[in-house]
Amino acid sequence: MTDDPLLIHRPHFAILEQTNYLISNSLGAVPREAALALAEFYEIWASRGVRAWEEGWWELVETTGDLVAPLIAAGPGQVVFQPCVTIAHAVVLSVFEPSAGRSRLVIDEGHFPSILYLVGEQARRGFEVVVIPGRSDGSFDLDRFLAAIDGRTAAALACHVQFRSSEIVDVAAIARQARACGAYSIIDGYQAVGSIPVDVGRLGIDVYIGGCLKWLCGGPGNAFVWVAPERLMELRPALTGWMAHRRPFAFERTLDRRDGAGRLLHGTPNIAALYAARPALERIAGIGLDAIRAKSLRQTGHLLALADARGWPTPTPRDPDRRGGTVALGVPNGLPVSRALKARDILCDYRPGVGIRLSPHFYNRDDELDAAIGAIDEILSTQSWRDHIARDSPVT
Repeated sequence: MTDDPLLIHRPHFAILEQTNYLISNSLGAVPREAALALAEFYEIWASRGVRAWEEGWWELVETTGDLVAPLIAAGPGQVVFQPCVTIAHAVVLSVFEPSAGRSRLVIDEGHFPSILYLVGEQARRGFEVVVIPGRSDGSFDLDRFLAAIDGRTAAALACHVQFRSSEIVDVAAIARQARACGAYSIIDGYQAVGSIPVDVGRLGIDVYIGGCLKWLCGGPGNAFVWVAPERLMELRPALTGWMAHRRPFAFERTLDRRDGAGRLLHGTPNIAALYAARPALERIAGIGLDAIRAKSLRQTGHLLALADARGWPTPTPRDPDRRGGTVALGVPNGLPVSRALKARDILCDYRPGVGIRLSPHFYNRDDELDAAIGAIDEILSTQSWRDHIARDSPVT
């Protein structure tokens, strides 16, 4: 397709000049403007020194949160930044204490491992951790997950979009069941925000956590959390710090917790990371997630058609309403094939059990998809993937 209005943004991403970049589900391409933002961070630090805190740095976790808020249909002041999604989850989980009547945490086995590890460790605090397996085809078992949420449940944790298969989970149904049972729904939107439109209010969820590393092209060190306003004042995280205090520079010995989303904060934030994230957030808001989603559905649909023509299995849903921005391809000898692709500057990744993941974003051309699939064909036909079997470089 040559008439693609979103390609006007392509020149703003330097890596696209020499790389077929199909890995935005793992690390989004950085916009050129991020270099200017980081230079601004340095100049402010160099010229203003410690005065920078009172001249904007102190509020940056919240003002940058206001750039995320429209992307999830949240209001001003409702989103705050965290250093990573694991810490964001840890803050929220620190709210809960196991009790005789409500000591269950429900999570699915397809959740991102970092959160599975964190939730699993909550058993040391006295929680019953219930891990729900997927269906035989690897898809999310919604019925079984909902059945596990009952009056004993403190919180139910699920991913909005599954990271392996790119399946969109019915998190609204999870939220309804959790509310009906007096439990919290905690949704990980890392693979959703920036790829699909999200409306946290319409979904009815209690806590939504995401990050800028992937589809939002904001780099590492940039996670965020939103809590439903009617739930916010109930939360008193045990994992806290001086940024959650109403008067942090009073240096009082006891915590007088803030009323708004700032009550979820803790220690000193990563200011450089926040500067780096802002240009891409502004660009994506300007593009609009409806336009990004429409292009994503077209391109992922094209990848599925190419996979079907070759007989490659895929766990990625065919139903557009259930498909996120990634297509996982069960290519034979997928791991060495993925390494061979990277050697050709075709960036993708590989995940055990699902295969090679290709993730086109708003800045990708259609011919790049055909080029990637054509390269896989050649790598398989020539068996050049064998040259990459012995490599022990980490899977990314």
